[in-house]
Amino acid sequence: MPGGAPPPTKTATTTKTVTVTAPASAPTGACSTGPIQCCNSVSKASDPVSSLLLGLLGIVVEGVDVLLGLDCSPITVIGVGSGSACSANTVCCQNNNVGGLISIGCIPIIL
Repeated sequence: MPGGAPPPTKTATTTKTVTVTAPASAPTGACSTGPIQCCNSVSKASDPVSSLLLGLLGIVVEGVDVLLGLDCSPITVIGVGSGSACSANTVCCQNNNVGGLISIGCIPIIL
């Protein structure tokens, strides 16, 4: 534009709303929502770092007490090898569909 700044460009943002109601506890070694996960970190959605990460990914979690598993991978209860051991946080999560980076609606379990 002669003599002025170009008009501002608009970018579309996509958000994903997740509603989670996690059970109070999970039986030993049981997970009815998918594979048991081994997560490097577990925190509440209200945690500043978790909240920032959710915002950057465009994920809206309804409920600040929802537990999130960060950097998770599935493990097996029965078997041998590295896939059956977890040296971090063993959890069962309702939504593991965020590429392993974040699992939503987690509850700790004891193997």
